[in-house]
Amino acid sequence: MLEAMAATDTDLLAREVRILHESCGLYDRSERGKLALSGAGAIEFLNGQVTNELADLRAGEGRYAAFLTHKGKMLGDVRVLAVERDAPGDAAEEAPAQPHELLLDTERIALQALFDMIRRFKVGFDVELHKRTLQRGLLSLIGPDSARVAGADALAREEHANVAIALDGTRALAIRTDVGVDLLCEAEHAERLSEALLARGASAVGEQAVECVRVERGRPRFGVDIDETTIPQEAALNERAVSFTKGCYVGQETVARLFYRGKPNRHLRGLRLSAPVDRGAELRLGERTVGHVGSVALSPSLGPIALALVRREAAPGETLQAGDDGVGAEVVELPFDGSR
Repeated sequence: MLEAMAATDTDLLAREVRILHESCGLYDRSERGKLALSGAGAIEFLNGQVTNELADLRAGEGRYAAFLTHKGKMLGDVRVLAVERDAPGDAAEEAPAQPHELLLDTERIALQALFDMIRRFKVGFDVELHKRTLQRGLLSLIGPDSARVAGADALAREEHANVAIALDGTRALAIRTDVGVDLLCEAEHAERLSEALLARGASAVGEQAVECVRVERGRPRFGVDIDETTIPQEAALNERAVSFTKGCYVGQETVARLFYRGKPNRHLRGLRLSAPVDRGAELRLGERTVGHVGSVALSPSLGPIALALVRREAAPGETLQAGDDGVGAEVVELPFDGSR
């Protein structure tokens, strides 16, 4: 009976991952932390706090960034979305205007640190802070058919591009992601919006399938793969989240010094496992501990895989021991070969 149940679970996971690769899956991420900044000084203020350049941000655009301690360690990561007023269909054809507000989307575990940072340092700026975690629902469409299902074919292809839409009478903000389209709406409308998306061809999928696709693509999660001991370069976030030409921000000196003069002691790597292991399992190269397992997934095409921050001597091609049960872990570059 247990073997039959396991086979059923494996078949379901394979079907859901196939949906995410080939059509469009729907997953509810409403639990993520959400804040908003408004006021004439919002961009200037936030630009001095996070690692990426925001000074040139226009309505309809977005950036991914980290916010750091003074020693350059991560307090969290954040998606910054510059949005115009919620007026689908009324967008002017001229160049995008200054945003009405900045929407901030972060892992729930990092929300309090982000809130505290803003509240502490916004003194003297024309900035108002608004809570949005419980007030907004967030639905993720994942797969090549996402834009069509969302009714957002005109959405720019750049990651974090955003536009207000109305889908079957429900207003939402459509946001381009690396794997599809996110839809942000009023929390009380999330169920209605979900039903509309399913009716338009999306298929509901579970967390295991969504996490499998993320791990295959080598995208780390704060609080799972990276934490408050991590410097952005260690997690391969420099290209996505760090500007080396902008003005000062908290933690900049450490980040810049490591980039220009040093080599990180750790790197985010993929692991191809000989068998599944638990997150947090110790990774050893010979007798030396070189890291711990982060996210773990069972990929239908790759088998058991994981992400991990490992010391630089654990280079691609090395085989580590994961945990105490003799599980082998081959270190590979990210994204995984064979991921789509």
